[in-house]
Amino acid sequence: MATDKELGSFLEGVERRAFKHALYMVRNEESSLDIVQEAMIKLAEKYGDKPAAELPMLFQRILQNTILDFFRREKVRNTWVSLFSNIAPNNQDDDNFDLLENFASEEGSEAAESVADKLEREQILNIIDEEIKKLPTRQREAFLMRYWEDMDVAETATAMGCSEGSVKTHCSRATHALAASLKAKGIRL
Repeated sequence: MATDKELGSFLEGVERRAFKHALYMVRNEESSLDIVQEAMIKLAEKYGDKPAAELPMLFQRILQNTILDFFRREKVRNTWVSLFSNIAPNNQDDDNFDLLENFASEEGSEAAESVADKLEREQILNIIDEEIKKLPTRQREAFLMRYWEDMDVAETATAMGCSEGSVKTHCSRATHALAASLKAKGIRL
Protein backbone atom coordinates (compact mmCIF):
# COMPACT_ATOMS: atom_id res chain seq x y z
CA MET A 1 0.00 0.00 0.00
CA ALA A 2 1.26 3.47 -0.87
CA THR A 3 2.12 5.70 2.04
CA ASP A 4 0.96 9.29 2.17
CA LYS A 5 4.52 10.35 1.35
CA GLU A 6 4.66 8.04 -1.70
CA LEU A 7 1.29 9.28 -2.91
CA GLY A 8 2.34 12.90 -2.41
CA SER A 9 5.63 12.34 -4.22
CA PHE A 10 3.85 10.62 -7.09
CA LEU A 11 1.32 13.43 -7.48
CA GLU A 12 4.06 16.05 -7.30
CA GLY A 13 6.05 14.25 -9.98
CA VAL A 14 3.14 13.74 -12.37
CA GLU A 15 1.51 17.17 -11.98
CA ARG A 16 3.39 18.99 -14.76
CA ARG A 17 2.99 16.19 -17.31
CA ALA A 18 -0.69 15.79 -16.46
CA PHE A 19 -1.25 19.53 -16.92
CA LYS A 20 0.46 19.50 -20.33
CA HIS A 21 -1.58 16.48 -21.35
CA ALA A 22 -4.85 18.12 -20.29
CA LEU A 23 -3.86 21.42 -21.89
CA TYR A 24 -3.13 19.65 -25.17
CA MET A 25 -6.56 18.06 -25.06
CA VAL A 26 -8.80 20.94 -23.89
CA ARG A 27 -6.70 23.96 -24.96
CA ASN A 28 -7.66 26.00 -21.90
CA GLU A 29 -5.30 26.56 -18.97
CA GLU A 30 -7.95 27.05 -16.30
CA SER A 31 -9.92 24.00 -17.37
CA SER A 32 -6.71 21.97 -17.56
CA LEU A 33 -5.80 22.92 -14.00
CA ASP A 34 -9.29 21.94 -12.83
CA ILE A 35 -9.08 18.60 -14.65
CA VAL A 36 -5.68 17.74 -13.15
CA GLN A 37 -6.82 18.75 -9.68
CA GLU A 38 -9.99 16.67 -9.99
CA ALA A 39 -8.01 13.64 -11.23
CA MET A 40 -5.53 13.95 -8.36
CA ILE A 41 -8.32 14.18 -5.79
CA LYS A 42 -10.05 11.11 -7.27
CA LEU A 43 -6.79 9.15 -7.15
CA ALA A 44 -6.11 10.12 -3.55
CA GLU A 45 -9.66 9.47 -2.36
CA LYS A 46 -10.45 6.25 -4.19
CA TYR A 47 -7.09 4.60 -4.83
CA GLY A 48 -4.73 6.03 -2.21
CA ASP A 49 -4.58 2.60 -0.57
CA LYS A 50 -3.23 0.88 -3.71
CA PRO A 51 0.45 -0.10 -4.06
CA ALA A 52 2.71 2.72 -5.28
CA ALA A 53 3.57 0.75 -8.44
CA GLU A 54 -0.08 0.84 -9.56
CA LEU A 55 -0.51 4.61 -9.16
CA PRO A 56 0.82 5.69 -12.61
CA MET A 57 -1.58 3.51 -14.58
CA LEU A 58 -4.51 4.33 -12.31
CA PHE A 59 -3.80 8.04 -12.58
CA GLN A 60 -3.58 7.93 -16.39
CA ARG A 61 -6.97 6.22 -16.62
CA ILE A 62 -8.51 8.68 -14.14
CA LEU A 63 -7.03 11.63 -16.05
CA GLN A 64 -8.39 10.34 -19.38
CA ASN A 65 -11.85 9.79 -17.88
CA THR A 66 -11.81 13.25 -16.28
CA ILE A 67 -10.96 14.83 -19.66
CA LEU A 68 -13.80 12.90 -21.32
CA ASP A 69 -16.16 14.04 -18.56
CA PHE A 70 -15.08 17.63 -19.22
CA PHE A 71 -15.97 17.33 -22.91
CA ARG A 72 -19.32 15.75 -22.07
CA ARG A 73 -20.17 18.56 -19.64
CA GLU A 74 -19.07 21.19 -22.17
CA LYS A 75 -21.26 19.69 -24.85
CA VAL A 76 -24.31 19.69 -22.60
CA ARG A 77 -23.54 23.16 -21.26
CA ASN A 78 -23.08 24.61 -24.75
CA THR A 79 -26.32 23.05 -25.94
CA TRP A 80 -28.36 24.54 -23.11
CA VAL A 81 -26.63 27.90 -23.18
CA SER A 82 -27.27 28.30 -26.89
CA LEU A 83 -30.88 27.21 -26.48
CA PHE A 84 -31.71 29.52 -23.61
CA SER A 85 -29.34 32.41 -24.07
CA ASN A 86 -30.70 35.84 -24.59
CA ILE A 87 -29.86 36.11 -28.27
CA ALA A 88 -33.23 37.16 -29.54
CA PRO A 89 -33.86 40.88 -29.89
CA ASN A 90 -35.82 42.76 -27.23
CA ASN A 91 -38.51 43.49 -29.78
CA GLN A 92 -40.29 40.12 -30.19
CA ASP A 93 -42.27 41.43 -33.17
CA ASP A 94 -39.20 41.53 -35.42
CA ASP A 95 -40.05 39.05 -38.18
CA ASN A 96 -36.73 39.67 -39.93
CA PHE A 97 -34.68 38.33 -37.03
CA ASP A 98 -32.36 35.54 -38.19
CA LEU A 99 -30.72 33.60 -35.41
CA LEU A 100 -27.76 32.50 -37.53
CA GLU A 101 -26.99 36.03 -38.66
CA ASN A 102 -27.10 37.41 -35.14
CA PHE A 103 -25.42 34.62 -33.25
CA ALA A 104 -21.71 35.34 -32.95
CA SER A 105 -19.42 32.81 -31.39
CA GLU A 106 -16.53 33.92 -29.26
CA GLU A 107 -13.46 34.17 -31.47
CA GLY A 108 -11.01 31.35 -30.87
CA SER A 109 -13.65 29.07 -29.38
CA GLU A 110 -14.53 25.72 -30.88
CA ALA A 111 -17.97 27.08 -31.74
CA ALA A 112 -16.38 29.81 -33.88
CA GLU A 113 -14.49 27.25 -35.91
CA SER A 114 -16.08 26.52 -39.27
CA VAL A 115 -17.37 23.08 -40.07
CA ALA A 116 -14.73 22.75 -42.76
CA ASP A 117 -11.96 23.63 -40.27
CA LYS A 118 -13.31 21.14 -37.73
CA LEU A 119 -13.48 18.43 -40.36
CA GLU A 120 -9.99 19.19 -41.63
CA ARG A 121 -8.55 19.17 -38.09
CA GLU A 122 -10.28 15.89 -37.28
CA GLN A 123 -9.05 14.30 -40.52
CA ILE A 124 -5.47 15.41 -39.88
CA LEU A 125 -5.57 14.09 -36.30
CA ASN A 126 -6.91 10.76 -37.58
CA ILE A 127 -4.14 10.55 -40.17
CA ILE A 128 -1.50 11.33 -37.53
CA ASP A 129 -3.01 8.71 -35.23
CA GLU A 130 -2.93 6.10 -38.03
CA GLU A 131 0.68 6.95 -38.87
CA ILE A 132 1.71 6.63 -35.22
CA LYS A 133 0.06 3.19 -35.14
CA LYS A 134 2.17 2.15 -38.15
CA LEU A 135 5.44 2.85 -36.34
CA PRO A 136 7.43 -0.14 -35.07
CA THR A 137 6.50 -0.97 -31.48
CA ARG A 138 9.66 0.33 -29.80
CA GLN A 139 9.65 3.56 -31.82
CA ARG A 140 5.97 4.12 -31.03
CA GLU A 141 6.55 3.48 -27.31
CA ALA A 142 9.51 5.85 -27.14
CA PHE A 143 7.72 8.52 -29.17
CA LEU A 144 4.55 8.43 -27.06
CA MET A 145 6.40 8.40 -23.76
CA ARG A 146 8.70 11.25 -24.72
CA TYR A 147 6.31 13.53 -26.60
CA TRP A 148 2.84 12.55 -25.42
CA GLU A 149 3.55 11.70 -21.78
CA ASP A 150 6.36 14.28 -21.61
CA MET A 151 8.71 11.84 -19.89
CA ASP A 152 12.40 12.67 -19.97
CA VAL A 153 14.95 10.37 -21.62
CA ALA A 154 15.95 8.68 -18.36
CA GLU A 155 12.35 7.97 -17.35
CA THR A 156 11.57 6.61 -20.80
CA ALA A 157 14.67 4.40 -20.76
CA THR A 158 13.69 2.99 -17.37
CA ALA A 159 10.10 2.36 -18.48
CA MET A 160 11.24 0.69 -21.71
CA GLY A 161 14.07 -1.26 -20.10
CA CYS A 162 16.73 0.06 -22.47
CA SER A 163 19.54 2.62 -22.57
CA GLU A 164 19.02 6.36 -22.93
CA GLY A 165 20.83 6.19 -26.29
CA SER A 166 18.29 3.64 -27.53
CA VAL A 167 15.45 5.94 -26.49
CA LYS A 168 17.00 8.82 -28.43
CA THR A 169 17.50 6.59 -31.48
CA HIS A 170 13.91 5.29 -31.36
CA CYS A 171 12.53 8.83 -30.97
CA SER A 172 14.65 10.18 -33.81
CA ARG A 173 13.60 7.39 -36.15
CA ALA A 174 9.95 7.80 -35.17
CA THR A 175 9.89 11.56 -35.75
CA HIS A 176 11.66 11.21 -39.10
CA ALA A 177 9.31 8.43 -40.20
CA LEU A 178 6.23 10.43 -39.12
CA ALA A 179 7.46 13.59 -40.81
CA ALA A 180 8.14 11.73 -44.05
CA SER A 181 4.80 9.90 -44.09
CA LEU A 182 2.84 13.04 -43.24
CA LYS A 183 4.72 15.08 -45.83
CA ALA A 184 3.91 12.41 -48.42
CA LYS A 185 0.24 12.90 -47.57
CA GLY A 186 0.55 16.67 -47.95
CA ILE A 187 0.42 17.48 -44.24
CA ARG A 188 2.88 20.02 -42.94
CA LEU A 189 2.93 20.61 -39.20
